[in-house]
Amino acid sequence: MKKALGLALAVLVTAAVAASAQGRPKAAEASTAVSCNSTLKIALVTPLTGGAGFLGNEQASWAKYAVKTLAKPLGLKVQLVLGDTPVEQGAAVAQTLAQKYVADSKVVGILGPSTSGAVAASSETYGQAGMAHISPSATRTSLTKGAKLEASNAFFRVVPGDYIQGPSDAKFMVDKLKVKKVVILDFQEPYSVGLADSVEGALKKANVSTTRLSAPNTTTDYSAFVTRVPSDADIVFFPTQKPGDAQTFGQQLLEQGKKAKVFGGDGSNNAAEFKLAGSYVSNFAPDITGIPEDKAIIDGWKKDNKGKAVGSFGPPSYGATQVMLQAIKRACVAGKGTIANKRAVLRQVKKVRIPNWILGGEFRWSTKSNDPLNAKFYIFQIQSNGKYKLVG
Repeated sequence: MKKALGLALAVLVTAAVAASAQGRPKAAEASTAVSCNSTLKIALVTPLTGGAGFLGNEQASWAKYAVKTLAKPLGLKVQLVLGDTPVEQGAAVAQTLAQKYVADSKVVGILGPSTSGAVAASSETYGQAGMAHISPSATRTSLTKGAKLEASNAFFRVVPGDYIQGPSDAKFMVDKLKVKKVVILDFQEPYSVGLADSVEGALKKANVSTTRLSAPNTTTDYSAFVTRVPSDADIVFFPTQKPGDAQTFGQQLLEQGKKAKVFGGDGSNNAAEFKLAGSYVSNFAPDITGIPEDKAIIDGWKKDNKGKAVGSFGPPSYGATQVMLQAIKRACVAGKGTIANKRAVLRQVKKVRIPNWILGGEFRWSTKSNDPLNAKFYIFQIQSNGKYKLVG
């Protein structure tokens, strides 16, 4: 009898605990409600240190400027916080940051992660929390398209994916450069492998001879790989996230007497580090200094960032911030001054349109994926003075 009574009590306790656990998500969601009159936080998750630190710091400067100039007119008080994800440290740091930001009720949205690997590592965590994360630079195709998505439906990006970059780069090589033989070197991480696969597939369809090489992401001396580049190769496609490595590789090609030109993906787009004349670079953003409507934005950013040049990674970061702020404002209106939970902002992101988009034209979302509508990639050639000239 005592055994039976004990068992009954145990069942009751277990049932009570289970009921409590089932009710907990609702209680937790309710407890995350924040007033739109309070200071809200958005976090930029990007490499601020390491080989891709140039990228994150440029993005941070434009995100800060966007918050400074756009939040107040929307009636918002917003604090930008920064989360560092050095590419050399792999995916674990992105996941740690995701858990931190999901647990902070004041963080209502994420800018980034900026790299594809960081998105793949952390998007499920953001998705389960209903937290919108808008990347200004993660381009891997499988984040938003394909049979097996690597990102949750809470992930968005304001730049096109490699499904556009890869074929665009390959088409330029075939149509403009008339290539016959191309070497493709990946770096064994998501961004690089995805883009390399995309370019390789498009070149093979065009009957171009390709050679695939693969190097660890920690490589600093490429001389051994340069020796494997055929003497008659036209291009080495080099999808790195470390522009200085593209410069090193190009110099080592010259030292070994190879004729091939380096063609870098968007991760190598940095005129301060990759400046080898004759090389090519593709990017998801044009030179916005040629867009008259951006003059006031550029002048304001330059005032806050004296001596800094306008690059390609910063403007999309401004755009991603603008979209996030608009979504937060819409959530505040829908919630009558309160954001009930992180998902309230997520529901609004796809409704945002920006008439005068910083990258030109109007910004709208695709109806088929969480990608921008009608976005494109641009191709530049490095001139003898180190300037990037638009050629495609």
